[in-house]
Amino acid sequence: MTEGTCILICAGDMNLAQIDIEEQDYVIAVDGGFLYCGFLGIEPQLVIGDFDSVGEEQAGELEQFAKCYPERIVRLQPEKDDTDTVAAVKEGLKRGYRKFRLYAAMGGRIEHTIANMQTLLFLKEQGAQGYLMDAECMVLIIQEEEIHFQQELEGYLSLFAMNGPAEGVNIQGMKYLLQDALVTETFPVGISNEFIGEKASVSVKKGSLLAIVRWG
Repeated sequence: MTEGTCILICAGDMNLAQIDIEEQDYVIAVDGGFLYCGFLGIEPQLVIGDFDSVGEEQAGELEQFAKCYPERIVRLQPEKDDTDTVAAVKEGLKRGYRKFRLYAAMGGRIEHTIANMQTLLFLKEQGAQGYLMDAECMVLIIQEEEIHFQQELEGYLSLFAMNGPAEGVNIQGMKYLLQDALVTETFPVGISNEFIGEKASVSVKKGSLLAIVRWG
């Protein structure tokens, strides 16, 4: 396993003015996310996509980057099974990364937001952990495990069954508690729970939950 985090800059809505990147991290610009890298002053180690979301003005910048760093460009065919984001995730996995943060992976076209949420489940099934990040929330998958949240965290937590019912769901240290509950895809019982300044945790015995943490 490679140390550090694989950071994907995608082409959805970007509402952050800064992204923290450590020396051991690996940055992939996904299609139109190359433009965001320019705005944020980030030089990606890899740029991947079919580049259908790159406008004419940015195409020149991309071509200039490709001339300087041809080894950093992966051009995909528009007709493909994987989304650009999934292709980027697979590149990160091939390089040994098991921690992923995806920025600008929500907003815009709702079908891409849903696909990126499903990509988190794909990562989990590869033994990796991924997060969709923006200024307002964080999205992750909880799968047959227990996770803990910082005591000082403020805001809301919503949980959704993912890939079938989630069994043995427990929520502790929050406004609304659950014990050994069944969470299904047809009844959103986990919407808008609240952090209350206690050590909160969520556990799942069997199945997967999509968790959305919305900052207070």
